[in-house]
Amino acid sequence: MTEANLVEGIGITAEIIRSHLDSAAEEMRRALIKTAFNPVVYDVHDFGISIYNNALDLISAAPGIPSFLGANDYAIQKAVSYVGAENLEAGDILMMNYPYWNSAHTYDATLFAPIFDPKTTELWAYEVIRCHWLDLGAKNVGSVMDSTEMHQEGIVLPGTKVYKKGQPNTDVLEILKFNSRMPEAIFGDLNAQVSAIRTGERRLHQILQKFGKPMMRSAIDYILAAGEKASLEALEKLPHGSWKATDYLDDDGFTDDLIPMNVAVTVSSNEFKVDFTGSANAVKGPVNLPFGATQSICKIAFKGLTTPNASPNAGHYRPLKVEAPEGSLFHAVYPAPTFLLRAGTVALELIYKALAEGFKGLISASSGGDNPGFSMIGRRRDNGKLYWISNNEPVGWGAFATHDGGNGVQHHTVAVGRNTPIEVMELRTGMFIEQMQLTADSGGAGKYRGGLGVQRGIRFVEEGMFTCMIKKSKTRPWGIDGGGSPEANRMYIYAGKDDGKKVGTYRFQAQVGDRCILFTSGGGGYGNPRERDPELVLSDVLDGYVSPGAARSIYAVAVVDGKIEYQETKKLRA
Repeated sequence: MTEANLVEGIGITAEIIRSHLDSAAEEMRRALIKTAFNPVVYDVHDFGISIYNNALDLISAAPGIPSFLGANDYAIQKAVSYVGAENLEAGDILMMNYPYWNSAHTYDATLFAPIFDPKTTELWAYEVIRCHWLDLGAKNVGSVMDSTEMHQEGIVLPGTKVYKKGQPNTDVLEILKFNSRMPEAIFGDLNAQVSAIRTGERRLHQILQKFGKPMMRSAIDYILAAGEKASLEALEKLPHGSWKATDYLDDDGFTDDLIPMNVAVTVSSNEFKVDFTGSANAVKGPVNLPFGATQSICKIAFKGLTTPNASPNAGHYRPLKVEAPEGSLFHAVYPAPTFLLRAGTVALELIYKALAEGFKGLISASSGGDNPGFSMIGRRRDNGKLYWISNNEPVGWGAFATHDGGNGVQHHTVAVGRNTPIEVMELRTGMFIEQMQLTADSGGAGKYRGGLGVQRGIRFVEEGMFTCMIKKSKTRPWGIDGGGSPEANRMYIYAGKDDGKKVGTYRFQAQVGDRCILFTSGGGGYGNPRERDPELVLSDVLDGYVSPGAARSIYAVAVVDGKIEYQETKKLRA
């Protein structure tokens, strides 16, 4: 049977093969989680796992950080172009973390491996696993908050064999070892990635043996074509037009100047174009975004609006076009610093903000505006070894046209990622968590209320370096159709005689007895607050989500002793 004949009626078989590929990616994911050394990997799930055909088209992915999955697409193209497919052999595993190709900062170590047909030795697939490592010799331990060029952000590998023909490349591994302050941790994670790659390799060999190369090739072509068709059909149903939006990052760490971000989104029946022209040029500090990371953020928005329930493949993204001038905030080029990558989260919300005008009822309000986080660096009390534990803090999701936003949820850019368990923080760092709770009145008011942000109180029981990472603390998240704009993310530091210093992105040497409180933003509201059902307002008051005072002044609902005063409410709403 010829390959042309295979295409006819292949749909069912292609779906079975797609399921097999997804299962292989999921098994890689489980192997990684079970063997990683780093809580950022096994607890927070800060990784991305993807499988590609020999044309470097995405054919499967496992759940992970959404921005990592799109970043893998860009990274594998650049890496194979640099190394040359002809220079790859069975058993090779390569590492790449050059930020402008890797679509991330230097600590996001991308390992990739070619997969060969055991019978013909033909290269037919690639595996990619990206994980956040703890240290690769940057100017500071942990997060680099004041770098001015890439070379201050750690050792860089452009696509280097860490395994050759199945054997460790000890020369390269020794370089990594001697350039890390925490070699045991990074080698634990490297070995976990290698284990996951070998797991996937075995499964891909089994899939190829079961279905044969002609059937696999035809099925993958069918899967990609079906993905593109599904996206185009969804585009046809969406509103068509062009919409613009502007927002701001707090600063670059060297000045207090707001950094403008502009986007124009144009939607037609065959294209979804995102253009960041008009945004700031690349800045001095490490908030710049490599172009692959910008593309990845756009993929999150596009996929969510077109084929949100389908397992991703390259076909889904063919109608997407992304533009950002070289040398700008959204297209960093050598040697611009990129370590914090904070523009990405705000950029996703910027796209939604632009679309909110034309996509009535399809876009939710702003979800906290940022992905706030913090970390601590110090020496472990049991063995004196260096540690770095970080955390992504939950925010409130924006309200939608038909329902309230979720309370205390990870930002869209993190998705299935999680925050670091309190038990891990207290066991492994000098932090004692005094409180962790939803913040009343933090959700944007509206006919539908934005989700609540959280507040976390931390007391330091051991000294160490503490960092807070927020790049949207000066401007508020946005609501829709009269919905409220909640208060921005912020942290208060109580150190020494300081009675509460408000900060955004900040680093300080914590001493025993110092404290801090992080408040994350709620989601934006949707619609006029005075149109909210009074019974829902009462429920919010009883749950502690809305104070009686806010119920009266914002929602015009009088709640007294746990009940609605209907006559007073009628007067307030008149």
